[in-house]
Amino acid sequence: MIIASHTAGAVYDINIFGLSVTFLLVALAAILTLVMRLGIAKSMIWSTLRSLLQLLAMGYIIKYVIEANDARIVLALVFFMVIAAVQITITRADGIPRGLAMPVLLTLMISVLIVDGVVSELIIKPSPWYAPQILIPVTGMMLGNLVAAIAVAMSRFFSDMKARQYEVEVYLSMGATPFEAAKPSIIASAKLGLIPTIAQLASSGIVLIPGMMAGQIMAGGDPLEAAKYQFVVLAALSSITIIGDTLIMMLIYRRCFTGLDQFEPRTA
Repeated sequence: MIIASHTAGAVYDINIFGLSVTFLLVALAAILTLVMRLGIAKSMIWSTLRSLLQLLAMGYIIKYVIEANDARIVLALVFFMVIAAVQITITRADGIPRGLAMPVLLTLMISVLIVDGVVSELIIKPSPWYAPQILIPVTGMMLGNLVAAIAVAMSRFFSDMKARQYEVEVYLSMGATPFEAAKPSIIASAKLGLIPTIAQLASSGIVLIPGMMAGQIMAGGDPLEAAKYQFVVLAALSSITIIGDTLIMMLIYRRCFTGLDQFEPRTA
């Protein structure tokens, strides 16, 4: 019983050798892509190396912020993460017109403020309220999911509106408002952005042990508490995704219409 208890609470550190072996696995996978002539070996190696460097850098930054325990530093880091997320979102979205940085920024900030406020202050209730070990990881998970969802939704919306050009013009000629004409594309785009999050939420548990829960258990945390935290995060991800998709659609749909409510398809 003593041995079992000790094992359950053990913490297993990953050393340089472990990281090297992990990178070797990726290298072997890259070799396989070369054999299959997939053309992604170079990008796979580079992306893995960049991911390692970025994660280690963020680890050092978060460690410094936690030790500093200063609300101004925490909020500054959160704001920097949001700004970086705007750039990533714009880069990932295909076929969108220019000038969408501000709508994306507003969407990310409003969505993160709402969900972070609920999760951090009403559910987890850290002390102090800006506890970096809670606020920063939660914000990172929210932004990571939201960036992908918004990029997909925006790409789908503008391509769908272009494909529906004649249908939209018929709607307008019959007296429909721009919103009514764009509504089918808005709904389809929002649904598409939400599909991966809903699928993850539905499969978590027996089929899938998500990253946050698995990480806490591997780090020696209580599995039941890890499960609770993971459920909160998954539910919050679903909420922030639909909030974000809805906000971005409301902020950009007018880009397909002129000031006189005439249809004007926009592409990159």
